[in-house]
Amino acid sequence: AASVLVTGSNSGIGLGLVKQFLRLPTPPQWVFATTLDLDGPESKEIKELACQHQNLVVLQLDVTDLQSIKAAVEQVQRSVGECGLNLLMNNAGITTGNDLEKENAKDMADVYAVNTIGPLQVSQAFLPLLKMAAQRYPQEGLTCCKAAIINTSSAAGSIELILAWERKMAVAYRCSKAALNMLTKCQSLTYPAYGILCVCIHPGWVKTQGRQEADLTVEESTRGIIHVLSTLSEVDNGTFVDWEGRRVPW
Repeated sequence: AASVLVTGSNSGIGLGLVKQFLRLPTPPQWVFATTLDLDGPESKEIKELACQHQNLVVLQLDVTDLQSIKAAVEQVQRSVGECGLNLLMNNAGITTGNDLEKENAKDMADVYAVNTIGPLQVSQAFLPLLKMAAQRYPQEGLTCCKAAIINTSSAAGSIELILAWERKMAVAYRCSKAALNMLTKCQSLTYPAYGILCVCIHPGWVKTQGRQEADLTVEESTRGIIHVLSTLSEVDNGTFVDWEGRRVPW
């Protein structure tokens, strides 16, 4: 893809994805990374990375704030111009969630706002730029090089698998990811008419902050995801796959 935007990319899987894109033999012409707080200490690493890579642009983005989303779209548009945006990775997410007894309206609403409504609103806002990229792409079919929306989901939100229930119930988180899977399905029934591929990905159980007991490193997960992105085509539209390209049950 000539241009890629990864939300929530100042740490964890998002930061890992940005690093993988920059390391590609032919890196994208533009990589847009987003962070909630541009001036906060957690944005230090991504900003330092931007000083070393001219094709990396760091944007402030709150996926729950329409004004913030609109401002990010305008900044991306200024960079990409008529070429549009090829790949939108809705990766920003929060993992809050309690057991069933303690789950509550506030946590439920907060998680849903970021994990489900966020990807909906960000995708809506970037749709004109994704359409623009798809129209300019010479080949038929659907690919991540042409135009795609990739939603970072979780097998914890798989109704069939309920991954790691014994470890953590996290009811709000699971519900938000199950809903994100349905959103992806809805997008996949609407956006291919414009040449846009829509897929959700389970990155595996990754060692991010506070999850040291997990079995995958950020490097392993993100390297896998980048490879999977390069293999996706219209047969994968509307599917749920993991970092190794295997289908995850709904």
